[in-house]
Formats: sequence, structure tokens, C-alpha cells
Amino acid sequence: MEFDINQSLKLYLNDPASLPTPDAAQEITDTDGDSPNQATLTDTLDLIRDSIRLIIGKILELVTSGLSNEAEAAHQDVENDEQDSLPHHKQLLEMYGFLLQWSISAVELKAAEKPAAPARKGTKTTKKSATKDGSWDSTPQIQTAMDVMCRLMKLKLNRIFATTSDRDTFVNLLTRPVYLIMESEARMKITSVRMFCFKVLCIAIKHNGHALGAQTSIIQNLTYYEHLSEPMAELLHILSEQYDHSQLSSDVLRELAAKEFSPTDAKGPKAVSIFLTKLSELEPRLVGKELGQLAKFLDSEAYTLRCAIIEVCGNLLSDLSKLEEQDDSTSVQINAFFDVLEQRFLDTNPYCRCRAIQVFTKLCSLEQKYPKRRQNAAELAVQSLQDKSSNVRRNAIKLIGKLVSTHPFSVMHGGDLSITKWEARLQALEQQISALQPAPEEAATAQTADGEQPVDSGLLDDATETTHETEELSEEQRRGILEKAEKDAATQEVLAKLKLTRKYYMEALKFIEVVHDASDIACQLLSAKNKSEVIEAMDFFVVTDAYRIEIARTGIRRMLRLIWTKGNSDEGKGVQTHLLDCYRGLFFDAPDTFNPNDSANFIARNMISLTFGASPAELTSLEQLLATMMTAGHISPLVVAKLWQVYGVNKDISRAQRRGAIIVLGMIATADPAIVIKDTETMLRVGLGPAGRKDLVLARYTCVALRRMIPPAKKAQDKTNKGIGRMQNDSPVLRLLASMLLLPSTSQDWYGMAEQAISAIYLLSEHPDVLCSEVLRQKTKKVFSHTYDRQSIPTSPPPEADEGADADPMDVDQPENSIHNNMTFQPETQQSMPQEAETNPKDAALALSQLLFSVGHVAIKQIVHLELCELDFKRRKQDQEKDNANSSLEDTAQTPAARKKKGNQPESAKDDEKDELDMIGGTTEDDFTEAITHVRERELLYGRRSLLALFGPLVTEVCANNTLYASRHLQAQATLCLAKLMCVSSEYCEANLPLLITILERSPDPIVRSNAVIALGDMAVCFNHLIDENTDFLYRRLQDPDDSVKRTCLMTLTFLILAGQVKVKGQLGEMAKCLEDSDRKISDLARMFFTELATKDNAVYNQFIDMFSILTQPGNFEGGILEDEALRRILKFLCGFIEKDKHAKNLAEKLAARLARCEGERQWNDTAFALGLLNNGKNEEIERKVKEGYRVVDGAAA
Repeated sequence: MEFDINQSLKLYLNDPASLPTPDAAQEITDTDGDSPNQATLTDTLDLIRDSIRLIIGKILELVTSGLSNEAEAAHQDVENDEQDSLPHHKQLLEMYGFLLQWSISAVELKAAEKPAAPARKGTKTTKKSATKDGSWDSTPQIQTAMDVMCRLMKLKLNRIFATTSDRDTFVNLLTRPVYLIMESEARMKITSVRMFCFKVLCIAIKHNGHALGAQTSIIQNLTYYEHLSEPMAELLHILSEQYDHSQLSSDVLRELAAKEFSPTDAKGPKAVSIFLTKLSELEPRLVGKELGQLAKFLDSEAYTLRCAIIEVCGNLLSDLSKLEEQDDSTSVQINAFFDVLEQRFLDTNPYCRCRAIQVFTKLCSLEQKYPKRRQNAAELAVQSLQDKSSNVRRNAIKLIGKLVSTHPFSVMHGGDLSITKWEARLQALEQQISALQPAPEEAATAQTADGEQPVDSGLLDDATETTHETEELSEEQRRGILEKAEKDAATQEVLAKLKLTRKYYMEALKFIEVVHDASDIACQLLSAKNKSEVIEAMDFFVVTDAYRIEIARTGIRRMLRLIWTKGNSDEGKGVQTHLLDCYRGLFFDAPDTFNPNDSANFIARNMISLTFGASPAELTSLEQLLATMMTAGHISPLVVAKLWQVYGVNKDISRAQRRGAIIVLGMIATADPAIVIKDTETMLRVGLGPAGRKDLVLARYTCVALRRMIPPAKKAQDKTNKGIGRMQNDSPVLRLLASMLLLPSTSQDWYGMAEQAISAIYLLSEHPDVLCSEVLRQKTKKVFSHTYDRQSIPTSPPPEADEGADADPMDVDQPENSIHNNMTFQPETQQSMPQEAETNPKDAALALSQLLFSVGHVAIKQIVHLELCELDFKRRKQDQEKDNANSSLEDTAQTPAARKKKGNQPESAKDDEKDELDMIGGTTEDDFTEAITHVRERELLYGRRSLLALFGPLVTEVCANNTLYASRHLQAQATLCLAKLMCVSSEYCEANLPLLITILERSPDPIVRSNAVIALGDMAVCFNHLIDENTDFLYRRLQDPDDSVKRTCLMTLTFLILAGQVKVKGQLGEMAKCLEDSDRKISDLARMFFTELATKDNAVYNQFIDMFSILTQPGNFEGGILEDEALRRILKFLCGFIEKDKHAKNLAEKLAARLARCEGERQWNDTAFALGLLNNGKNEEIERKVKEGYRVVDGAAA
């Protein structure tokens, strides 16, 4: 049989269908032209598909088997040196090799086909076909075929094939289907198939001269098949390690280094970068030999190639650091690789910067620490924390955390990095070194014509020794000299060690200082929009806290605000969950060696410590966090019991600890009110007892905890979170709360306690207005009991008060109440007060201040109480309507027995219920709302029988006569009371608004001005028509000399403007100035304001011209480059919100019209700068005007 392998390959590679098959049966090629029905066609197609697969698989098995047998026969003839049979074996091997290639190609072609669409329902063969389609797998046959290839290529093929060309042709018959198999991503995911492919190719390369063909195929695979990047690296690794053939790796790397990539080609550089990275992991030394040529990729425009070289440098560094013997050349290589990595921190592409940071993060885990390089990496990472790319910032904070966790300064003093401890160690070491160093010699002097001058010691040599006969030293003298020499040598040795230790300490302190710098920036990253940055920042603070870095506690406290992160998205939920995990690990996970009691003590102490030094905002966030953890079951009952023990212990302990215990108990009680309900007696005994009277802060937080007995309105509907009902005024809780308000005290903490006590009364009492009226009455009697000149304090209400109005709940007289007979609130300590103290003017002013504070807060809580009454009325009204509708349905469906049972209710209960419901049913919601409004407007401050009406004129009198009532403290409380009373009634507000504005403008006390600003903000919400015309006074406080007032004003205006409570009339320019305020909090708040404002219907665009006019008015910035730069930064920030081209064009045209009207060169330059930001070369006419310059415009105007 004649067979020409070259001709067959030519035909096969051109078109496999063109191969002649003269022996094929005619029936296979004949087709029937009839048109069968659908079912018959489906069955036929399924049968044909299954038959083809069966035939292909059978052919592959036959070919593989025949090739295996022929290989055995050829091997025997070669070993037996049967030269005559070799040509026959050559022809058979070629034929079988060709058939094997063809068969595997057919199998792969069939495997690559997409599965046919399923047949319609109703055909009988659908299930059967699907089963066969899913179960047919040619992988075992492919593996068997490649195993035969391996055995075949281990033969002495050079004996069978006379020429190299014939041998290469035959080898290609075997390797070509292997490359075809590797093109299938699914095949390469099967480990056994991948390993067989590698084995066939390695044998072909090692024993049969396939290196050049393999090199070409590897380059082509990297170019066209992304999934082969890592497998090609694995192939070269196996070839080098198992077959001792590394030349191919070098050749491939050289060819890749010489390859030029098109700027538009993205797949090629990416595949090559993955290949280089993987190969450097597997064979770092092979890649290191060719890195000189690969280094040109660092200048490539493709960032993926630069990333690959960065990764290669990291892998080579990791390999070199593991060498046991390192010479000078190794050190040079290590330094060169580190230099490359440090340079790539400043790469133009953020992905390359990220890769450099990631590589350094991996290198931190090496046993060899490289302290100098770690310090450089830390400093570069701190710079990267301010990178524009969030991904770079995230990896930078991760790198710093890794540097901290693997720091090399744990050899001498453990792993702590407390800067205080290290500075103390360095200071002590410096003292030791100073004590050991010899005293400095006296400086030599020289007498010259210019007088006596000092001479540098380095200029002079030692004195010349004259030779003369010396006496022999005695034995004692020699011994003394030797001892002195030994002592000096030991001292020098100790001194050298101490100096090395000092260097060690200084390096540690330098690293700790860098970590402190990073912590400041990491605190800002906690507010980042990218949640992954936030999570990495949290992890960073957890790590730094583990190493006792002091500033970590600041970040951990700052993390608390993240509990308010919106949990609508997975990212938001992830931040909250991660925060809880961090806090649980920091404060709630006791060591494993602790027993349950010790664990509870550990957790309780940690929870209390969280309250130490916390701001009100931090306490609010901590409350939410602890309530969440309580709900999740992370706080056990034993821990709660420990907190109650700390709070109620009968022993003098730290005030902060006892306060912290009740603060934490009040916080977790928001999740479970039963915590404070069952220990009410403890709170009354401690917080409202002698301990609370000595420590008013403790009493304040006890009042807060008492309020937790009744959950808020939203939580009250939760059946699992029920609290108690409202109490009668004669209950012990309310009596003690009232007595605390009557407690005489000179402490400033009284006001915080009184505020919470009044709030607790209004929340817990059934009739809080009655109780607070009696408290105010008794305080008033106490304050004015020794006042003889009463004429200066007017007490009569305005004549226009409604005489026929009904009595207000806060009446002066309560004859029907038994409050005088049943309770007294006079504390025991009050009777022991000396009489002289009561007549002291300072004490009188303090008592009046406390009275006015109580009046103001009672007035505010009374408004809230009235609103709650209105809401309760509406709720009961709705419930009654629902009950009436349901009862009408039930009556029609009730049985006679049920009606009889309902009729057996007590008559009094039915009458009371009926009267109450009739009273509700006979009143509409509008009528009730009008009645509440009338009480608020006319009765509280102007009713004839209203108690608060007596204090309105008094407060006005005190505030208006600040020279007569000169006490600064009294004026502050009087102003606060005036502001609260103005929020009650619009009539009172209108009458006293000029007085409040005068106080706002002229008061020297920043606290008074801040309170006045907040009051005006509240009035803008309550009585917008009164404040709308006076908002300019609010904006003036943005220029207040005190930063606290300025910050308060900015916060107030931010709320009012964003909530739409005030109309903006061009004053936003004053707020824009705050963007460059020296106070960082003010500038950050201003940025937040404009960022939020930009989301509201083109607000920045609409107000831009007015803001620009205010910012560029003469005198706004007093000369100097800094002021000019500040203005330009403000304009650049504001122009960033003008995103629409149409808006930018309109603003540019309006500003261009101003160029001719500019009053000076400074104003012209500012206008031209804004035009440059807005126009950006789009309008040639504007560009021409700007290029003409100020002088031309100025000359034309003249």
C-alpha cells in the first residue's frame, strides 16, 4: 500500500474533506431526498449524532490500539537491529500517526460543538438523547492516546526515520493534536489531561528536537489564547525541573523581550504579563537571567507589562532572600529590585502603583526583614494614602498594617510599638551613654596677633615623645595599667553595644512616627465613599491597637460613626457587620484561658472603658452599636449583672467607672427595657440617692437610664420590646426626680442632670405638667424668698391676653390636686444650707440661673407633650373608627351567649369607656389641632392662670438689662430660656426677636452667641415668616471671631438650606468663604454642604454668579499670594459642580460680560481664572477677550 505522508498532510491541512477515500462504502455518501415528518427527522438526527460520536470514539480506540501495537513491534525490531523491517515500520507509524491526528481533531471538533437545542415535548427520544449527550466523554480516550504518544516518542526514532526532516514530520503528527487539545479551555482545566499534554511535549522537546517548534507554538498560544498563559509557564517549569532543559525558557523569554506590541492590543500584553508572572514564581532564577532584556517592559505603554515586571521583581526578591549564602552580587541584585519597586510607587498608572504596593505587602512576610527598605516602603505608603485612586489607597493602608504586624522591633522588648515607651527607653539609653563617655578635653588656645583664639583638636597631632631612660615599673603599677586597659576595653565594648541599641531605638521611633502619620490619614479614610477602603482602615486600627500604638484608640473611636452606614446595599451591610466584628474582637472576646466569671469581668470593664472621654456624638454611636450587639445576643446576662454590680457597689470607686456602668446599661436597655425595669430600685438608691447627689453626672445618666423603661414610639409597637406604663406623680421614681431638680448645687453639672430629669418626668409621668408646675413653684419660692425689691420684675401678662381662656395644664393654683398633701420634694441637704449663702449675690444669681433653665426646658418639653397628646388623640380616633367598623360586623355574627357575656360587664367601666369614646367621636381632628395650637400660642405664655406666663416678662427683663444682671452665667441661661420660650409662641417670638438679635450681635460670650444661632434656626422651622427677613443676621455669624460660633452657624445654615427651611438670597458666598477656613472642621463641613447642595436641582449653578460677586468684592481677601490662591481653590471647587456644557456656557458668557466692568486688576484676574475653568477654549470670542489682558480693557474703560 502506497502512502505519502507529505501529500496527505498537505491535503489535510488545506481541507480534510479533499482527502481521497476510495474504499469508503457508497451507502454512506448516498442520501435520500424524501421529506420525513418532524418526529422521524428528530429521531434520525439523534441517531446520526449518536452514531457519529460512537464511530469517532471507536475509530480513535482502533487507531490508538493499532499505534500501540506497532510501537511495540517497531521497538523490538529496533532493539534486534532488524534493518529490513524499519521502512515498513516507518510507513505504518506515519499512517497511524496521521490517522491519530485526524481522529483527535475530529474528537475535539465534535467536543467543541455547542449542544443542540432540545427537541420539542412529546418526542419519545428526547430524554434518551439528552442522557447520551450529557454522558459522552472522550477524556479517557484522549489520555490513552497521549500515553501511547509518550511511549512512541521514547523509541529511537532516529533509527526508524533516516532524515531529521522525516523525524520532525512524524513528531509534528503527534504534537499537533496536543496543541489542538490545549486550545480547549475546558480540557486544560482537567489536571490529568494537562499533565499528559506537558509530558508529550517535554519528551518531544528533550529527545526529538521539537524545541524550535515548541517555541513558536508557545509564542502563538500566548498571543491568541489567554487561558494558556499559566499552562505555558507550567510547561517550561516542568521541562526545566524534570527534564533538565532550560534553554527553551531562555529562548522564549528573549523572543518575548524583542516582541513589539501594538498600542491597541490589549490581549497580547495581558497574556504575556500573566505568563511572566507565573514563570517567575516557578522558575525565578531562569527569569532572573533574562531580566536585563525584559526590563524594557518597564517603559512599555501597556501597564500590564509594567505590572508583570513589578511582580517578577518581587518574586526574584523572595527567591534571593532565601539563599543561605549571599555574596556582594546578590546584595546588588536585591537593592536593584527594591529600587524598581520603590520607583513604581510613583507610576503613572494606578494599577501599577497597586501592584507595587501588593508586592511589598507579600515581601513583608519574608524572614529577612530589610529594615531600611521597610522604612522606605512605609513612607511611600503614607504618601499613597493620599492617592487619587481608591484602590491605591486601600492597598496602601493594607501595606502599612502588614508592616506593623511584621515589624522587626520585637527582639528586645516584645512587639509593643508604644511611642511613649520607646521614647522613654531612648532617653534612658542616652543617659547611660553619657555616663560612660569620657569627659571632653579642654580646648587648646593659641596666642596670635588677633588675640587668644581656640584651636581645633583635629588640627594638632599628639605630643612628640622624647626617648629617655625610664624606671622599671613595679608589679603593682603594671597590674594597675593592665586593669585600667581592660576596664577601658570593656567600657568601649559596652559603649559600642549601647550605640547600636540607640540606633535600633531610633529606627523603631522613626517607624512608629510614620505609623502615626498614617493613622491621621486613615481616620479620614473611615469616611471614604469606597466601602473597601473603610473596611481596610478599620482593620488597620485593629492591628495597630494590638501593638499598643496610642493613636489607634482615636481611630477606633472614630469607627463608631460607621454604625450609621446605610445598610440598603451589600456594601453598607458589610461595613456594619465588619464594625461589629472589629469591636467584638477588641472588647468582647475574652482570652480562651478565662473562665465565664473572668470573661464577664473582662467584657464589663471593656464596655465601661468605651465611655471614658467619649464625646456626645461618640456616645450616641456607641449606644446604637451596643444596642445592636445586645439584639444579636453578644452581651450575656452575666455581663449585665457585672455592670449592675459596678454601678451599685457599696464602696467608693472611680466616678468614671460608676458613670460608665450606668451609661452602658442605659444604652443596652434601648434593646431590652427589662434590663433597667427590674433594677429600678438600684437606680433610685444609687443614682438618685446619696451617690447621685454627690456626683450629678452620675445622676444625669441615671435619669437617662430611667427613660429607657418606656421605649420610643417606633419600638413600642414591638411586642418583644415592651416597657412599663406611665406612672402617677406620687410614685417613688417621679418624687426622687422632682427632688433632684430642687437640689441646691453650685456645680455646672446640675444643668445636664436637670435637663435629663425633666425629660424623664415628661416621659414617665401620666401628668408631667402638674408635677413640673409644682417643681417650678417651689424653686420660685426658694429663689425669691429673700427678694425685697420686686418692682423691677413685672409679673402681669400683656393686656391683650384672652381672659376667657380655659385653664392651662400648668396653672398657678391646683386646689383639686393633692400634690401639697401627698409629697414634698425638699431634699435634706437643702435645710442644712447656711442662711448667709442664700443671700449671697453670686448664689442668688446661680439659683435664678437654675430656675430659668428649668423654665425654658419645661416649656420645650410641654410643647412636645402637647404634640404627643395630639398624636395620641388621632391614633385613638382611628382605633375607634376601626373598632366601630369591626363591632358592627361582629354583632351580626355573634351568638346570643356572646352577647350575654358582653352585657355582663360592670356598668361603671362601660360608662367610662362610652364617655371617653363619645368625647373623641364628637371632636374632629381639625378641632383638636386648633385647640392645641391655641393652647400653645395663647395659653402657655399669656394665659391668666398659666405659670409660664409669669416667667416671660422676667426673662425679658433679665436679658434686656445685662448691666443690672451682670452675671455672665445668668445671662447665658436667661438667653437660653428666652430662646426656648420664643419657640413656644409666635407672638412672644415676634415681640422678643429684636432683643435676641441684639444679643446675638453684641454678646461677648461665644456660648450665648452659639445658643442664639441655634435658637434662630429652630424659630426658622417653627415660625418661618418671622425669621425669613432676618437671615442676614445668621450669615453674619459666619464671620464671627470665635470658631465655635462659626462652626455652629455653618451647621445650622447647612440644615436649614438643605431642608428648604430658608430661602437663599445670594448669601452662599459667605458660606463659600468657609471652604478656606483655618479650622479644618469648618472647611470640611463647608465642602460637605456644597456637595449635598449640588444634588438639588442645579442649586450651585443658579447661585454661582451671586457667590462669585461676593467672593471677588474688593476687600474680601487682603492682598498677598495666599489669599489669591485661596480664592482660586474655592472657584475651582465650585466649578467642579457645573457639569452640563449648557450651564458652563451660560456662566462663561455672563462672566465675560463683566470683564469690561472690573474695578481692578485683581478682580479682572479672578474673572479670567473663572472663565478658564468654565469656558475651556470652547468660545473663541471669550478666549480673545481674555488674551487681550487687563490693560487693554482698562484703557478702553478710561
